[in-house]
Amino acid sequence: MSQKFPIVVASRNPGKVREIRALLADLPVEVESLLDHPEVPAIEETGVTFTENSIQKACAVAKATGRLALADDSGLEVDALDGAPGVYSARFAGPNATDSERNARLLEMLAGIPPERRMARYVAAITIASPEGEVRSTVATCEGVITEAPRGTNGFGYDPLFLVPELGRTMAELSPEEKNRISHRGRALRQARELLLAMLPDAAPEQA
Repeated sequence: MSQKFPIVVASRNPGKVREIRALLADLPVEVESLLDHPEVPAIEETGVTFTENSIQKACAVAKATGRLALADDSGLEVDALDGAPGVYSARFAGPNATDSERNARLLEMLAGIPPERRMARYVAAITIASPEGEVRSTVATCEGVITEAPRGTNGFGYDPLFLVPELGRTMAELSPEEKNRISHRGRALRQARELLLAMLPDAAPEQA
């Protein structure tokens, strides 16, 4: 069995970690999360862009654990709300709000807005950082429309409200495999794979 190298995902969100683990499953890495590293303190996100926040998180976790770290900072941008909630997507309805409460808040703010003006996009910035200070980042998006009511039970976050027009379904109505193929995080992680492989120790086998 080929050697696997540990990489720590800078998140305690089980859904996010599960998606990242699935998308990196064929690489020579052992994906851990902050749930495996309770010694890592909470990381303050002060960036004004998704990339700035992902860099902050990846560098902090790499330094705290002494391992490669992968940080995803992602969120929703709604055109009718001038790009909100943006980098505040997770805190949109308060610091301890649930996904359902965040979705309800978004629907409340979009009340009366017609479908043609409910365009939105998911954005994901991924940064990989080494304990030695090497940092590499990438960004990807997924375009969609905000529905008028939640649909579907899969996924997390704003997935029940995020309609993918070409599929006619929300993210929460897709299987995990379907979501990973088209999602912002899936696209960003596919871009990040080469960055990650280049940062693994020389002993890591080459991937096709």
